[in-house]
Amino acid sequence: MPAALRRYVVARIPYDVDFGAPGVHRGLPSTTVTLVLPLDDPLRVSWAGRPETLHAAFASLSGLHTEPAAIHHGGSQRGVQLALTLEGARVLLGRPAADLSGALTDLDEAVVPPSLRELPDRLHALASWSARVALVDRALAGLAAGGGDPAPQAEVAHALALLTSGARVADVAEEVGYSRRRLGTLVRAECGLAPKAFQRVARLQAARQALGRRPLAEVAAACGYADQAHLTREWTALAGCTPTTWLREEFPFVQDLRDDGGADSQA
Repeated sequence: MPAALRRYVVARIPYDVDFGAPGVHRGLPSTTVTLVLPLDDPLRVSWAGRPETLHAAFASLSGLHTEPAAIHHGGSQRGVQLALTLEGARVLLGRPAADLSGALTDLDEAVVPPSLRELPDRLHALASWSARVALVDRALAGLAAGGGDPAPQAEVAHALALLTSGARVADVAEEVGYSRRRLGTLVRAECGLAPKAFQRVARLQAARQALGRRPLAEVAAACGYADQAHLTREWTALAGCTPTTWLREEFPFVQDLRDDGGADSQA
């Protein structure tokens, strides 16, 4: 990935996965905005347990959320998945991530730069993965060079970093010089989640990256949970399943994506 994009794009994952049979996999909450550019068929995604929210498109766009998504597939999936930072949402999409919070939409429905809306059609015209990845990088680099939406206040960016690291909300407010109420207003305006909810999602994200590599009790301690039972309760609330269930159902797919040089899947 070009160096100029690294502060805006956490992961850019070309994926080609054979599941063996049609099914559904989970998209977990994260602190990034997700843009998926599928090949072959539109990506069909809904909020888990809410089939009426099903959305199908060749460019799936979702903001921060606190519930799992259900990604429906016909047995295989190919495409490019991007995880954008909050600053990246402003620069590359031209709007704060809060505008997309809790939404399942696409580039045609969202207000985004024209060059981004044209990307799915241009991607489908290419035959090789190297050409597809290069096209995505060029398109994003062009948007980054344009500057996009103004960056968030430095204090808000600092507060989000502190919340991600696990600092208490009261301590974060004191550190950046805001009341807790004012901090909550500014954080929601930037990412669409209240500070505590953002912190819960950040902790889940950290745990997801460690699951399957360390015992659950160690993951809980390292990621700021009170204990393994706390980890399990939070996973059930935010991911719709226990960590053990997620590992059994999702880990082979996640491993495929990581082995391809990227991070794990989310909606």
